[in-house]
Amino acid sequence: MVLLLVFNRVVGKAPVFQCAFVDSFPILHKYLHPGDLIIGAIVSQTFFVTSQKDFKRQPPGILSEKSVLMPQNYQNILVLAFAVKEINENPQILPNLTLGFHIYDSHMNSRLTYRAALQHISPRNKFVPNYKCDIQDYLQVVLEDVHSENSQLIFDLFNIYKIPQLLYGPAPVMMDNTQVPSFFNMVPNETHQCLGILQLLLHFNWTWIGYFTGIGWNLEWFVQRMFPIFSQHGICFAFMYSQSNIEGHDYMAEYLKRFSEVYEKMMGSTANVILFKGQARDMMSLRGLITFIQMKYMMPKPKGKVWIVTAHMELKTYDNKVLDRDVEIFHGMISVAVHSNELQGFQQFFKSRKPSSAEGDGFLKDFWSYTFHCAFPSSVLGDVNQANCTGEETLKDFSAFERSVTGHSYSIYNAIYAVAYALHAMHSLNGRAKMQGERKNFQNQQPWQLHHFLRHVSFNNSAGDQISFDHNGELIAGLDVINWVTFPNQSFVRVKVGKTHLQALSEQALQIDEESMVWHPRFNQVQPLSLCSENCNPGYRMKEREGEPFCCYDCHPCPEGTISEHKDMAECLPCPNDHYPNKEQNSCIPKVVVFLSYEDPLGMGLAIVAILFSLSTSVVLSMFMKHHNTPIVKANNRSLTYALLVSLLFCFLFSLLFIGRPGKVTCLLRQTAFAIIFSVSISCILAKTLTVILAFMATKPGSRMRKWVGGKVATSIVLSGSLIQGGICIVWLATFPPFPDVNMYSVTTGSILECNEGSPPMFYSSLGYLGFLSILSFIVAFFARKLPDSFNEAKFITFSMLVFCSVWVSFIPTYLSTKGKYMVAVEIFSILASSAGLLTCIFAPKCYIILFRPELNKREQLIKRTY
Repeated sequence: MVLLLVFNRVVGKAPVFQCAFVDSFPILHKYLHPGDLIIGAIVSQTFFVTSQKDFKRQPPGILSEKSVLMPQNYQNILVLAFAVKEINENPQILPNLTLGFHIYDSHMNSRLTYRAALQHISPRNKFVPNYKCDIQDYLQVVLEDVHSENSQLIFDLFNIYKIPQLLYGPAPVMMDNTQVPSFFNMVPNETHQCLGILQLLLHFNWTWIGYFTGIGWNLEWFVQRMFPIFSQHGICFAFMYSQSNIEGHDYMAEYLKRFSEVYEKMMGSTANVILFKGQARDMMSLRGLITFIQMKYMMPKPKGKVWIVTAHMELKTYDNKVLDRDVEIFHGMISVAVHSNELQGFQQFFKSRKPSSAEGDGFLKDFWSYTFHCAFPSSVLGDVNQANCTGEETLKDFSAFERSVTGHSYSIYNAIYAVAYALHAMHSLNGRAKMQGERKNFQNQQPWQLHHFLRHVSFNNSAGDQISFDHNGELIAGLDVINWVTFPNQSFVRVKVGKTHLQALSEQALQIDEESMVWHPRFNQVQPLSLCSENCNPGYRMKEREGEPFCCYDCHPCPEGTISEHKDMAECLPCPNDHYPNKEQNSCIPKVVVFLSYEDPLGMGLAIVAILFSLSTSVVLSMFMKHHNTPIVKANNRSLTYALLVSLLFCFLFSLLFIGRPGKVTCLLRQTAFAIIFSVSISCILAKTLTVILAFMATKPGSRMRKWVGGKVATSIVLSGSLIQGGICIVWLATFPPFPDVNMYSVTTGSILECNEGSPPMFYSSLGYLGFLSILSFIVAFFARKLPDSFNEAKFITFSMLVFCSVWVSFIPTYLSTKGKYMVAVEIFSILASSAGLLTCIFAPKCYIILFRPELNKREQLIKRTY
């Protein structure tokens, strides 16, 4: 429909504004009876009068030759009359002007719509477009709600004359406001509505939906503009259907057949949410089609779905048995509606309406007849069997009328006030110009001059909402979320459960009361799910199914070492270095700091063993020093014996450096001290073995080895063997010294505090040198094992070096295969075991003789045994 606000000059009276509506829906052609000051009523989508000739393109069973009345839309008429009444009674808005309106009807016909528009650029009572003669109306602004099939005709025509156009119906998606400066939209555009629906889908986690449009709606626009946005936010579509006109002789049967196939697929789809985009007549058509194909094709009762509809679609009560059936399939429907609010005084205005007092309101009688099932004598809709209307019936208890102000009505109310305030601003500017000597006749104002004032209009309406336009000429307003509740008697109510704000998608953009939501009985009042696949729980990742939309996937466990903390994660993520995945792989746990401490049972046990062996070595050393003059102590170089015992004592003590939190000093001393002390120990053993061999060889007559027997050779062997190892350690410390480090990767559940060797080649070089000394000592002792027992401890040295080499040969693979504190424990164990082997195998027999067989520790016994 189109409301045309026009300027008219009445002689002797103040200027008058005449308004006319061109309605894209077929309504009874009615006019107001004009007076000096014209006040009338708006015709909204109130009546459908049709014949098979006029509406042959309508699906069968929806419209018939009998009029179809929608009483709820009478509110649109009343809101306009109410707004005009308020403006005319308010001396602060248009003090010297009177606002009125008039009605035209297009019968949902493009030709009649265009003719009605042309009528308003013609002289009054003559159809001569663009020609001025006789009484001329000065068109100032157009208020429109035309069907999308006819809309472009109206827009293009009035845009030629730059007449401001206020749209309170569904804006056509092809309209670009930046290219139509005369266009003002009282309703958020299609993009904003779709974004509001997207907020709902994201809020309820509905990612698997269907899309269905009415006839005349551009599916291509949605695919190009909105489909990428929906997909970007994880929404995919189970189906996308658009109703289209069908040509041909047998179009009716083909239309029903095609719709029945589409409807069967819609109801059989796994998507529980259907987005239905269209306008009021599309909802009416859908209801009629569903009812008709159920009767014709004996289809089962429709499956419960969550219907989400755009702003201009709503359920209505019709005076038609076909349309008013099975409204329960839309129980729980959600609509993103134009924001509305209650208008102060409107309910009282409605209740005061009576046929006798509402002069000029020709629609009130038809509404009255439908409401009270009576007829006025002149009514063309009356039934001969109905009683006559008295006009004294009361409306206060009438429940079929939409009491709360709908989005359509609210938009009309705001549009009328926007025009009034813009006219007020323009008239005030002209008044100031007149005071300055510029005499201008208000009739000479051109429509394009109102654009500036409309774009900058800003006011608070009676409901307290601020009304203003943005730079594109669109009303700055949000959307209401409406939940529709139906009842078995085919009645329904709308419940406002939330609202959306026209801003970027965010959690704050949508406010909704989920506890007030009502769902279809199929869902047992539990929030429905609409997913192609079940959610992948934390610990799993999504893997898309080949050839299906991205919302359809299988769930696979996360790979080892990764987690997924939320549902439906496409990829599993590794934990930070200082965390590790839990068993379920759905969260990260801080790693435990791992090192061999004295509080640890393993560390405590090794420390006790090291101390015990240190004490044992000290006891042996004390015993040998106490019996230093006995033959068994003097044998094989007493100084080497002391040096060997002291070095073994340090070996046991230095093993304690490996226990406790690694520090800079301990890391520098650990390996280097161990390497040098062990080099001293093995060098002493090598020197002792060589001393035995040289002593035996020196006893042969004429032997030249006597000059090599003495302390200098032994000292040289010990010093040279130790200095080489010392040189290796000095180079090691000077180039790549060991340092404290944190190993995040060796152990999954812990961060290992360890001493980094700095240079692995230097570390293995020092071990290799120790291995060389050990093997050399073993070989020398092995060849000297059969020398006379009185002077020979080579047999014990051979066995001790066999133990020593066995320990360190097994150390290398064990060390490389362990991690964390156990690696350190292996090295400590190897140090203790090899040192204990040397101490036990070499000194245990001597200690036995000193303590328990002192009679053998005499020179005479040694000489006697020798001979």
